[in-house]
Amino acid sequence: MKNTRLFHTVLVTLAVVALVVTACGPAATTVAPTTAPVATAVPAKPTTVPPTAVPPTAEPTAVPLGSAEHPIIMALAPSATTQELLASGESIAKQLSEETGLTIKTVVPTSYGALIEAMGSNNAQIGWLPPFAYIVAHQKGVADVGLITVRNGSDFYSAQFIANAEAGFTSAKDSKDVAALKQFEGKKPCWTDPLSASGYVIPLGILKNEGIKNPAGAWVQGHSTVVKSVYLSPKGEICAFGATFSDARSGIATDFPDVNDKVQIIYTTDPVIPNDNVSYAPDLPADLRAKITAGLLKISETEDGKQALQAVYQISGLKATEDSFYDNFRVFLEASGVDVSNIR
Repeated sequence: MKNTRLFHTVLVTLAVVALVVTACGPAATTVAPTTAPVATAVPAKPTTVPPTAVPPTAEPTAVPLGSAEHPIIMALAPSATTQELLASGESIAKQLSEETGLTIKTVVPTSYGALIEAMGSNNAQIGWLPPFAYIVAHQKGVADVGLITVRNGSDFYSAQFIANAEAGFTSAKDSKDVAALKQFEGKKPCWTDPLSASGYVIPLGILKNEGIKNPAGAWVQGHSTVVKSVYLSPKGEICAFGATFSDARSGIATDFPDVNDKVQIIYTTDPVIPNDNVSYAPDLPADLRAKITAGLLKISETEDGKQALQAVYQISGLKATEDSFYDNFRVFLEASGVDVSNIR
């Protein structure tokens, strides 16, 4: 019994020692199961696909002035009937085109004012301008003179007052006999255009300077039309007298052979008015101006050119000129009380 207790005691002691040794020993190393490392994916460089390049919108190719698609417009002053002017003007344009290689189109505006407006709005590059219309156009900055026309060897001309021979007016002895115009007191005139030097501006200034008063005139457009109106007015049916350049009667002699007998010249001014000219609009480049000027001068020396020019405005020649050519005329206008700056 005693031995059994002893044995039991020894076993208990050994068990306790074993527990103490286990608790004080190094902790067991836990080995985690081996796992293959996951490879970190390196992102591939994105394939750079450039966007489809959109080509810039091409600027439309400018159509050159003087080409068939963009012709140069030549405007003729409406001092005769449109049909007469177009026929002769187109002949000049054709010859000028052949000489310069430029395409030129002819138009006839409805009035001198419309002609000036066309040159200022790029609707006409060449203008055949009467002197006063040119003064106004140059003042507005829409016309520069290139050529002056020549008639009967002169680049100046006169204005004249005319009346039907049956009206009984007496003709003046000379340009100093201004008193002859007193016969027109209270009589109705025929005028061409408000911007016509010989068909309105100068004659009206002379009448005003002489204190002659008249009722509102008939605006009949064109010197030939004034002559026809007087021809058809033996009793003042359309007008009692008219004003034109000298001598506009020749413009209707073919249709009215007795015009010189039926239409009487009452008074003629001194030749103080510059002839019509060829002017250029601001949008016509200098090289084209030079080419057109040279072309017109050349055709004015040919028989076909002379015939066409004669038919348009009874022109016998052309010569180059500058704006200073009109300085004396400006002085004359100022002395007549004409204020160009107020002309619209």
